[in-house]
Amino acid sequence: MPGLQNRIAIITGAARGIGRAAAELFCQEGATVIIWDVLDIGEETAQTLRDQGFRCEFMPVSTTDVPAIEAAAREIYDRYGRIDILINNAGITRDRTLLKMSHLEWQQVIDVNLTGVFNCTKAVVPYMVEQKYGRIICTSSINGVHGAFGQTNYAAAKAGIIGMVRSWAKELGSKGITANAVAPGFIKTDMTDAMPEEVRNQAVAAIPVRRIGEPMDIANAYRFLASEESGFVNGHVLSVNGGQAL
Repeated sequence: MPGLQNRIAIITGAARGIGRAAAELFCQEGATVIIWDVLDIGEETAQTLRDQGFRCEFMPVSTTDVPAIEAAAREIYDRYGRIDILINNAGITRDRTLLKMSHLEWQQVIDVNLTGVFNCTKAVVPYMVEQKYGRIICTSSINGVHGAFGQTNYAAAKAGIIGMVRSWAKELGSKGITANAVAPGFIKTDMTDAMPEEVRNQAVAAIPVRRIGEPMDIANAYRFLASEESGFVNGHVLSVNGGQAL
């Protein structure tokens, strides 16, 4: 039997990339997946999965829009009677060195990547508390652990996620809810595809397994942390980086 059979899972930022890979895997594992994204292609992603016989829907939700988030969470709970899994995957970048970074670029990343995670979790957790079960998985980053040149805003947000997850693990563990983070390393995305080949090759050379990560590598980590088998894993940061940060 698939490992997420009949679970109700919300995945933010799942219209494409890592989030889409997670939506595909969770559907294959038997979950009903609700995609929250601001990109219209989220409906195309959901339809593609429905065409394959899976249960998936798209809701146009921004992680910065608290009323929309609360309304969407209520709609899902009213329709399905539960919300089992929340994957806080959505994120943006506005890379620039500190000397060149504007206050707007700082705030945009903090609003989506950090406050957005708070907003979604705050809206969903009451339903998990009511059912005495839940899995919260948040996407941090290798750069949230070690920092990165030109990513003051992004690294700060991803480091902040780790602090939130560990706080939630302590607050919610007794209520049947676990909270964990996944910290991806160098993953194949639209952003990395746009890098010069020489830069990509240098990055891969620094990874002991000698390859770039695939979106499914992260989706598999999400899947484990969302499963019942991970019930004694709480407040953990799972690094998925091929050994890059050793």
